[in-house]
Amino acid sequence: MSLQMAPNLALSRQTSMQQPSQLAKQNPSDISAESLVTYVYEANISGTLSEITATWSKNLTSHSLCITVHNLLDKMPQKSTCKIELQGRLFLSRKGLKSIDVDSKRVDIFWDFRSAKFPATGSPEPHSDYYAALVCNGELVLLLGDNEDEAIRRTMSRPPLIEPTILHKFENVFGNDYFCTQALLDDGMVKHEIEIESSLSGPGDPEMWIKMDGRVLIRVLNLNWSFRGNETVLVNNSTVQVFWDVHGWLFSGPGTRGHGLFIFKPGLLDCIADCDLPCNASALNFCYVLYACKME
Repeated sequence: MSLQMAPNLALSRQTSMQQPSQLAKQNPSDISAESLVTYVYEANISGTLSEITATWSKNLTSHSLCITVHNLLDKMPQKSTCKIELQGRLFLSRKGLKSIDVDSKRVDIFWDFRSAKFPATGSPEPHSDYYAALVCNGELVLLLGDNEDEAIRRTMSRPPLIEPTILHKFENVFGNDYFCTQALLDDGMVKHEIEIESSLSGPGDPEMWIKMDGRVLIRVLNLNWSFRGNETVLVNNSTVQVFWDVHGWLFSGPGTRGHGLFIFKPGLLDCIADCDLPCNASALNFCYVLYACKME
């Protein structure tokens, strides 16, 4: 089952049409020591346009996946939630099934994490050999993970008539002068490695480098004056807007953990009017929001 980037639909949820600065304000500025990766999807559940949020979280005592579903067209939506414990005292099985009620429709959530492999970076999200599948009336609404064939066999479901779309990804990572993660950006099919390096101490002015797939895309000199900014770069011949705000790295008070905010937004806001610049119109509304939290 393929996963599409969010198209420019009038029915897309309100935040998909907001500017990156507005998206950032929806997250708390106080970043805890808990690692979080959150995906927001738009999917069709038996004819109802719905928003599905999947949050992977991990701290010293727990590791879980929380899935929340609600009707996008309901002015006062009732959210249905399923929490899957991956470790800890509530963890019973790495393979299971739970059912939730979404607008009087039964949605079954199947999962199998028995062979899941997690990245060495400590991310709470597995990188391979797992699945979590949402099924309604025999239709595979949304699949998380790479074990699609196994998920279809177990759930005995059929592919969705309307493919789900990914709207946003939010993540926080921890480090000192180096941060590394992965994200889908240009075509929604290939993960790109994103690296952020900084040099904030020493005799010279503070600097920052933003890399993708090992190549330096942006070098920011004199961060004391350029701690907020944005540039447009090319990734596989597709335009990506990069926004940054590292004020917290430089000017946090004593005893506080500073964090930097980075937003990667495929496409250009005015790319349709500029025929000389490549533009992936199907990805215009997708944003990847990254909080880089310093441990110093």
